[in-house]
Amino acid sequence: MPRWDDAPIVGRADELGRLLTHVDRAAAGRSSAVLLAGDAGVGKTRLLDELTVRAAQRGVRVLTGHCVDLGDVGLPYLPFVDLLRPVAAEPELAPVSSANPALAGLLAGRTGGLPPVPPASEGRDLSRPLPNRAAPQPVDDGRLQLFESVAGLICELAASGPLLILLEDVHWADRSSRDLLRYLLARLVDEPVAVVASYRADDLHRRHPLRPLLAELVRLPGVERIELAPLPDAEVGALVRGLAESTGGLPESTVDDVVARAEGNAFYAEELLAAGLHGEALPLGLTDVLLARVEQRSPAAQQVLRIAAVAGRRVRHELVAAVGGLSAGDLEEALAEAVHHHLLVVSDDGRYRFRHALLREAVLADLLPGERVRLHSSIAAYLAETPGAGTAAERAHHARESNDLPRAFSASLEAAVDACSVGAPAEQLQHLEAALALWPAVPDAVERAGRDQAALLLETAAAARTVGELHRAVALLRAALELLGPAADPATRARVHYTLAQAMVRVEDITGAHRESAAAMALVPAEPPSEVRTWAAATHARMSYSLGRMEEADAAADEALAAADALGLDGAWSDTAVSQVRSRADADPAAVRRRLDEALQRARRSGDDDVEMRVLFNQASVAFEAGRIDEAVTWTRRATRRAHDLGIEWSFYPAELRHLHVTALYMAGNWDESLAEADLLARVPEMAAHVRAAGLLVQVGRGDPAARARLDWARALIPRLNEHVLLGLVTAGSEIDLAAWDGDPAAAVKVAVAASHRLQTQWDDDHLGVLRLAGTALAPVADAAAAARVVGDTGAVARWVGAGEELAGLAWSAVDVYGKTYGAMGAEAAAWLARVEAEAARLHGDAAPELWRAAVDGFGFGHVYEEARSRWRLAEALLATGDRAGAAEEARAAHEVAVRLGAVPLRTAVEALVRRGRLDVALPGVARTPDVAAVLTPREAEVLALLAQGRTNRQIGKELFISEKTASVHVSNIIAKLGANGRTEAVAIAGQRGLLATP
Repeated sequence: MPRWDDAPIVGRADELGRLLTHVDRAAAGRSSAVLLAGDAGVGKTRLLDELTVRAAQRGVRVLTGHCVDLGDVGLPYLPFVDLLRPVAAEPELAPVSSANPALAGLLAGRTGGLPPVPPASEGRDLSRPLPNRAAPQPVDDGRLQLFESVAGLICELAASGPLLILLEDVHWADRSSRDLLRYLLARLVDEPVAVVASYRADDLHRRHPLRPLLAELVRLPGVERIELAPLPDAEVGALVRGLAESTGGLPESTVDDVVARAEGNAFYAEELLAAGLHGEALPLGLTDVLLARVEQRSPAAQQVLRIAAVAGRRVRHELVAAVGGLSAGDLEEALAEAVHHHLLVVSDDGRYRFRHALLREAVLADLLPGERVRLHSSIAAYLAETPGAGTAAERAHHARESNDLPRAFSASLEAAVDACSVGAPAEQLQHLEAALALWPAVPDAVERAGRDQAALLLETAAAARTVGELHRAVALLRAALELLGPAADPATRARVHYTLAQAMVRVEDITGAHRESAAAMALVPAEPPSEVRTWAAATHARMSYSLGRMEEADAAADEALAAADALGLDGAWSDTAVSQVRSRADADPAAVRRRLDEALQRARRSGDDDVEMRVLFNQASVAFEAGRIDEAVTWTRRATRRAHDLGIEWSFYPAELRHLHVTALYMAGNWDESLAEADLLARVPEMAAHVRAAGLLVQVGRGDPAARARLDWARALIPRLNEHVLLGLVTAGSEIDLAAWDGDPAAAVKVAVAASHRLQTQWDDDHLGVLRLAGTALAPVADAAAAARVVGDTGAVARWVGAGEELAGLAWSAVDVYGKTYGAMGAEAAAWLARVEAEAARLHGDAAPELWRAAVDGFGFGHVYEEARSRWRLAEALLATGDRAGAAEEARAAHEVAVRLGAVPLRTAVEALVRRGRLDVALPGVARTPDVAAVLTPREAEVLALLAQGRTNRQIGKELFISEKTASVHVSNIIAKLGANGRTEAVAIAGQRGLLATP
């Protein structure tokens, strides 16, 4: 019987068209993705086969990876091994990536040879900022180099032509493959790549691990979900008739029966038809149909199918031969029979697999329990006796299913080692937990494992910490403590206690973490120095600092430093030294520098990259907070290069260093470099969204229209990364600045107030970022209040003053809270406070040049743009107080910076001020302001001044002692001379040309 695969596609024109739209988008150089959902047998694979053909006709390269149902067998990256086979066969397709050692395993067609995942170090969590003081940290599980290498390979392939990546049946994908898919869809932003991932919608129960991933992916830009509904009855009928043509056709009654039973499921219809063509009554259910097809085959063929079903994946000929007990001739005939009747198909690598997963599931479900156990046992024995025939994970699975628990236990531990060595910590955790579950049932577990149960619990907890399963890690560590009991070795118990403290602080139970670190200290004496006591003291110092117990923290830190020095634990020394010096706001700057310099040397010597990056981050931060921007740029440039050399650009501190680098370059006035650095991490939004968003600083400052698209991108990420403080800050600040330049004070106030309250909640003791938000939003509010005063709108004045006072109050409250907790502010915060105070004065109609001078001086630490922006307002204030020479000098300085930076909005504002104030400033490209007498008569100039104050013709006439009609004539003349369409536009044009008198 012909297969549906061989017939023209039926009933999927709309879905195929939508998929081809994504292929065309890739061909045009834009990435996109589709999540293709549908019930089993509804036609997902057939549709993707047709898409493959159509894409190839468009000149698009297609790579396909299949996920398979392996039950609890953790085989990481299996679909990616599958889809990269063409690259392995033709390395010249991607010569650079083919030579990348990180991809050696994938390209060799196995999941081995990938970068190993390092075990969690003793103080791993100590080197990270506390959760409430940091942007959300990516799960630093050692896989980012591999993930980026895969992304680089795909980009290299796409550089020679558009690419379509198909991932089938991702509901069976292992966790590592799901994580890699998430990474790629976020990473591939502007590449000619389309990704289509199919999955069974009917398999996604409430707790299915794919569910949260799908919910996350559909929110990414360019990702569409397509639901493949059952075929309409008419289309099923057309399909059935087409398949039956080669056999002489079917009676319509049979067609109708098949259509009615199939209920729109194409695979079911085909199997019903296959059963009906063999003269059998049509069975009721799909399983019955499939089993009827199997039962029509010979006993030998049925045996082959049962072995293949239990094996669970592509099956080698050798395995079937070893387990089946058939002669060579009988085996060949049985396999040929299964293949020729479309039950099995031969894969490109020569292995056998079921034509459809539903067929395998039906055969597997039909096995008797004893038969299934026997087959699992035979397969487990074959795999154990045949090197290279299968993985440890597969051996563990078959041993467990055959009730050989000791063998399953040993294989699970071996599988955990394999998973760790191939960059799959999630699967490592899975296998370790399987071994823990089997421990009570294995009498010689200690001998087989080579360690006791408590040690295995600690190892499993470390794996859980690695993959971010922090609550699970805490539970495992508590179980280890309970198992050890009070009579166990004190050093072992102490180690569990301080490890538990490090895990608890990551779930924000700082009080509990302090209790655990204190328990660790109590178990091990300070003398003689020991590694366990050193890490216990270092942990206790960090926990005590986080709770503000400074004396207790300093004592523990001093002990840890002395012990680490004596024992040669340079990593512990560096980490503790950083915690100590950075916990003291009043520390001597020179002493801090010396301490950090020594910490950097020791970190390098220890070989601990995490600690080294933490020291470099703090070196840069200390300089930045002190207002030494050029020094900060030197440190950030050095650190980002070092991270690149180490291959860890994507871990937490290097990403934060890149953000600091972008910000410092922006402040220093190196705007082109700042924007370029921001875009280096544009394709890793989860980890570096705030880095790319920081490019808004330059784009908004320059008035670049592209800023709005980047702002929309950043704003869309905030709900998903709702705890990302730095992303929220830069996004809100840029949105406020855009509203300010657009003259939209209401929008500026709304965003500033919301963002300020959010920041207060996230960082309750340090939300000085409110100063920038308030200071920026106050500018358009003060402008609105000034405009309302000009036209005498007292209601509007009161409204805007009230809004501005709320903003100023938020800023002053933030300063007060910070001062009570930390003391004096840094240079940038002090500058923004000066800006807030100057804007607050302007809000009330006070020019206050002395306050604007303080703002200029405040930003003089190295913030080139904000210093120039403050000079613009200072020039405005000086002009208002009659100091025209001073105003001209400040305007000239502000304009020079605006031109150099390409800051178009600021340049335009300064030029407008020069025209309006008729300042004696020779600006390039700006014509000298004409004398008002050259444009208007003296009487018209008087009328224009009153017109600018919002006076009516009657009011103008009364004030100038002329008739209302005469006043009307003067107004008409002014409008005509200025080429305006009305009174309001005439005033605006006069202001732009500097024809309005300035007090």
